[in-house]
Amino acid sequence: MTKSILITGETSYIGNQLADWLAKEPGEYKVTKISVRDNKWKEFDFSNYGTIVHVAGIAHQDTKADQEELYYKINTDLTINLANKAKSEGVKQFIFMSSMIVYGASNRIGEKKIITKDTVPAPINFYGNSKLKAENGILPLQSEMFNVAVVRPPMIYGKGSKGNYPLLAKFAKITPVFPNIDNERSMLHIDNLCEFLKIIIDENQFGLFFPQNKEYVNTRNLVLTIAEIHEKSIKITKLFNPLIKMFIGRGIINKIFGDLIYDKSMSDYVDFDYQIRSFNESIKLTEDI
Repeated sequence: MTKSILITGETSYIGNQLADWLAKEPGEYKVTKISVRDNKWKEFDFSNYGTIVHVAGIAHQDTKADQEELYYKINTDLTINLANKAKSEGVKQFIFMSSMIVYGASNRIGEKKIITKDTVPAPINFYGNSKLKAENGILPLQSEMFNVAVVRPPMIYGKGSKGNYPLLAKFAKITPVFPNIDNERSMLHIDNLCEFLKIIIDENQFGLFFPQNKEYVNTRNLVLTIAEIHEKSIKITKLFNPLIKMFIGRGIINKIFGDLIYDKSMSDYVDFDYQIRSFNESIKLTEDI
């Protein structure tokens, strides 16, 4: 039986990638994408859909101090209103794309930060808080007839993605040197995420989910791998380490070189395997090599 899926966010990177991923199995899924930028969605009939995947929202890259109210309006209020409408119109599943950012920022360089199932969310800005408030607003809607799935992914990357990855990739293609700093990051390739969402949809899952790649990523190795793919040579050096450590506490430094990982047990699911792309394969696909 064909599954009818509604994706919010016509221009969303994740939404469009998911639609393309599901289209690889003709006849299995009927996917519709709608914009929720205005109030027209309120007149849209949700009852024709079994699952709504809500990926529309304002990303943290766009954060501006004077937009706090807008963040809560879009990331929090809109999410809750969509979920309530979905439940009232008989939709069976609502999937919300939250973020790892609900746990706060990366640790300082040299300080390990491992998020476990017992870690309490502690947002440090209104982007993270707007996501967490949305979660708290929709999770109580869970019932026998309405499943709520909240996904808290780490940094998502893939061909055409935005955010920190393309900046690092651009840097990797031009720099002759890079700092030799050890760190670990949880990351998630878009194919792994799309496969994960497909399984969540197929099995009508509910609850909190923490998908990530099988491998943790070291920023140094990420830059080296990208450079090697493009046949560029980079020298790894500790020469700049003292200078970088002088700026510990600065947001961008911690984002690049700090630790931020999910305990791997949080992301392993006995019933299904979604981690279909290895780290090396994912970088080749992202760089389109």
